[in-house]
Amino acid sequence: METFITLLVGVLVTVAVYLLLSRNLIRVILGTALLSHAVHLLLMTMGGLKKGSVPLLSENAESYTDALPQALILTAIVISFAVTAFLLVLAYRTYKETNFDELDALRGFEDE
Repeated sequence: METFITLLVGVLVTVAVYLLLSRNLIRVILGTALLSHAVHLLLMTMGGLKKGSVPLLSENAESYTDALPQALILTAIVISFAVTAFLLVLAYRTYKETNFDELDALRGFEDE
């Protein structure tokens, strides 16, 4: 199962890099979101599945499960969603003001 997830992460990173190298602003934003999701999946895979009891003091268990990696990944997912939403709004406003969505056209004027 871990090899499948590692292969999936590789495919996601490949597609994300392809989108990031595009000239279209929306594709760059989607590539950034896809790359962040690939990193989240990679971190969850590297953390592995740990089996154990909940970390409560009243429980007498042989092993406990650390919930910190899952909590940090969940926080990173929420932050990346907020950044993606902000970038999409910024791209929308840029398109409404300039009528361009190509990055080469947004670089500025040639006489600058």
